[in-house]
Amino acid sequence: MLRLKRLSSITPTIHSTFLNSLAASIPSQRTSLRFFDFYKLGNKEAIEKERARLTDEMNRGYFADISELKKHGGKISEANKIIIPAMAAVKFPALDVTYSDGTNLSLPTVFNAKGVDTSSVAVPNASLMCLSFRASSQTMVNTWTTPFLDSFSNLKAVQLYEVSFIDSWLLTRSPIKKLLLRMMRKPDPKEKKDVLQRQIVYFFGDHYYFRKDLKILNLLTGYIFLLDKFGRIRWQGSGVASKEELASLLACTSLLLEDN
Repeated sequence: MLRLKRLSSITPTIHSTFLNSLAASIPSQRTSLRFFDFYKLGNKEAIEKERARLTDEMNRGYFADISELKKHGGKISEANKIIIPAMAAVKFPALDVTYSDGTNLSLPTVFNAKGVDTSSVAVPNASLMCLSFRASSQTMVNTWTTPFLDSFSNLKAVQLYEVSFIDSWLLTRSPIKKLLLRMMRKPDPKEKKDVLQRQIVYFFGDHYYFRKDLKILNLLTGYIFLLDKFGRIRWQGSGVASKEELASLLACTSLLLEDN
């Protein structure tokens, strides 16, 4: 009986060690490797939710993203030609990100329901959210952000965020995460000292449900969202920017700036 008790006490430790070793040995392709929490085993709703997720991710793999990218070069859909009406606009999902200096920030920065700014950060009339899930999409994002910076460089009412998603199990571990952020802190001597700055932030961990809210499937392309001061998505694009799409983005941003 005593031997049985000892065995039962060390089994969870052995199992945990094995899972951690397995997670470190298998690279993530789409999202961080996840193991089902034991406390969820008795939760039928949690089991069904996890099962639906696994089915969803298994039905679309890395090679599907590659195939799709070859067909349209990352242009998942054409960008909006006109601004999305406020009544039809949906909220951008809340996202907790980190600057390279370790400072945390909750995005988007918005007014509350009463129209009063409750944060210490100035609330912009327009925010451009640029999402990259893989390093290969950064060049696509640059085709949007560079003209945007040039057009609104001296305006305080505009903000630009480039969000890089890091979902590797190893890179999300605290020691490695801190080291990675420290490596990202090298200043760019060519960066202009304009009012509008390119704010580069990072999200560490699982982003499946965030992507699901935004209906994002392909992780190899870049995604651009223009938000108003209430955090509503008023315009969106993807892939490499065309001249027509850029014109539309800049025009919609100007409309938001006029809305006080």
